[in-house]
Amino acid sequence: MTDEAIQNQCIFHVFDGLREGLSHFSQPSRVALIYIINPGDPVRVYDPQSLLHGHEPKLKKFYLDSDAWRKGALSPKQIKRFEVLHEQNLQMTGLISFGGRSQAIAYQMWFTEHHPDMCSTGPTERWLEHGVWLLSQDMANADTPCIGTSGYVLREYATHAVRDHIVDERMALMGWDTQIRVYPTLDAVLGISKTFEEGVWPRGELVFAEPGSVSDLTFIARFPTLEQPNLRNHKHVRKLLLSVESSERRLISDGKIIIGIAVGRLPKGSIIADFRGGHGFLRLDGDPVCSFFDGKFHSSTRKAKLVQVEEALLESGIPPEDETALFQMVSAIVHSAQERRHGCTLVLDLDETPIRTAGQHFEKPLNLRQDHLLDLAKSLSRVDGALHIGRDLYLHGFACLLDGHAVPGEDRARGARYNSALRFTAHHEQIITVVVSADRPTSVIQGGVELTAQCEWKPLYGYVATPPLLADYIE
Repeated sequence: MTDEAIQNQCIFHVFDGLREGLSHFSQPSRVALIYIINPGDPVRVYDPQSLLHGHEPKLKKFYLDSDAWRKGALSPKQIKRFEVLHEQNLQMTGLISFGGRSQAIAYQMWFTEHHPDMCSTGPTERWLEHGVWLLSQDMANADTPCIGTSGYVLREYATHAVRDHIVDERMALMGWDTQIRVYPTLDAVLGISKTFEEGVWPRGELVFAEPGSVSDLTFIARFPTLEQPNLRNHKHVRKLLLSVESSERRLISDGKIIIGIAVGRLPKGSIIADFRGGHGFLRLDGDPVCSFFDGKFHSSTRKAKLVQVEEALLESGIPPEDETALFQMVSAIVHSAQERRHGCTLVLDLDETPIRTAGQHFEKPLNLRQDHLLDLAKSLSRVDGALHIGRDLYLHGFACLLDGHAVPGEDRARGARYNSALRFTAHHEQIITVVVSADRPTSVIQGGVELTAQCEWKPLYGYVATPPLLADYIE
């Protein structure tokens, strides 16, 4: 293989590993790369799935209209062979980016999607950072038999990305002098999350605090030194979580053993595992890091962001204060259904006079501005059929049946709730439906079309030609 072909293969394998790994950690994710091999080379871009489309003006201004990004940094000759100097996030809307400079590749900047439901961008940034490092090493070694290994590493990098983010954040908070080993704590969190007790998933909070800070905690019960359970005994720890379930109490660990049960404020740098049944969340000093379910870490907040609903309401002509209130009501009902793990359908009727639906009605519509009536609506969403909410912020009916003629795009795999919403909105222009499935997916439908549908990206071939110049890409 020529040097150019080896370089192309190095780029492809790192790209493919990043893309697949991030797609499992978050939603399906695209990845792109802007780079130069030697300091004076023209800028090239590898973006086979059009992630950077729409950002051409900023890319042109930053990379082509100015050479400032080339200057002010050490030349490759001033960098040690395996050293990588970092280039930080370019702060482009909807994107996360991270780059670097090294002897083997003078400049590289990786991009991926900033999904709206991310707990934190930190683990994804660490993922891209590791991609930068691996591409630099592959380019430096140019060892053809080992080219594909970087892709395998990046596909399975989720736990390492979470660990790297936590280590970096705790180091910034507390310095180098920390004693908690993060890998064992993450292993314990996943192990406990998969451990049933009498057929029930774990609930409650497990806090990992620095050994030197344990004395600052307010303990209501401590275990004798010789009887402190080992953190690796997942079954025992799972049983102890019963003592803090549905309360403000927390189980306290120093990363090796369970010390006791405490309440009140936590010391700086505490890692909190919040078990919530079949899933949970990992936090650092109260700030979300990631979620965990199915034995793996994920970036998702597990709450639908309903961006499409917000955009549709902006275009509806509803007064801004009512638009905001309606969006908050819809979000509250959807999130309640997701937490309770039941399906439901919401019909948002933007007509001046609400249409008549087949279902259960009230003597007077219910004003959802009142918290107790909004709570009632959350409970009524569990009844078969749809909630009918008007632009006046009133609930006009529940258990509503949605009918209509068959339309293109129906999906038999999604069931009657989803397909009925497609048919109903196809015949009512001023209707938006939000369909929440019991297994968590949320669909926003208007005009017989699902606004939340995700494109299926075309699979990529293993062979790649030399990526195009950025100037040609922009043109």
